[in-house]
Amino acid sequence: MHAMPHYELHHSTPLSSSQRDQLAEAITTIHTEKFGTPSLFVNVVFRHLDESASGAWYVAGKKKQMNSLTAHVRTGPSRTQSDYDALTSSLQGAWDSIIKPHYHSQQLGRILIVGSILAGRESGFTMPPAGQDEGWLRENWAEFERRAEKGDEDFVGLIEEVKWRGLLK
Repeated sequence: MHAMPHYELHHSTPLSSSQRDQLAEAITTIHTEKFGTPSLFVNVVFRHLDESASGAWYVAGKKKQMNSLTAHVRTGPSRTQSDYDALTSSLQGAWDSIIKPHYHSQQLGRILIVGSILAGRESGFTMPPAGQDEGWLRENWAEFERRAEKGDEDFVGLIEEVKWRGLLK
């Protein structure tokens, strides 16, 4: 499933639970600050490339130890090539600050930003086109509040974040 957005980290470097938590938090923060997406909709998945569990990476037909991050994102005229280049740079910086102190030789060998989300639904809501999050938040605000009032912790957090970050102007 690709959600809004969906980051997938394939890693041969063994990552602790704490490192995965830190990376997921960093990726979420980077994406939300860059594109204004509420954090509830940022998804991060880790896939350990452990040969004994059928995970192996090949480059030029040869087995290689590899760490690779792929982001499936929404595209649109509000997002430029320089936005995506800055995103990859920030993602590399997060890896370097969280992982490299523990594994000096383990690089994040590849970062791909793939504009593959044409349409979708998440938490029962149709995803907006890139750059139209504010209007989408306004359009669905009453339902977000209803779910929060019913005790849905995801939407309690969403309401708090939107207010705290000033996403509705």
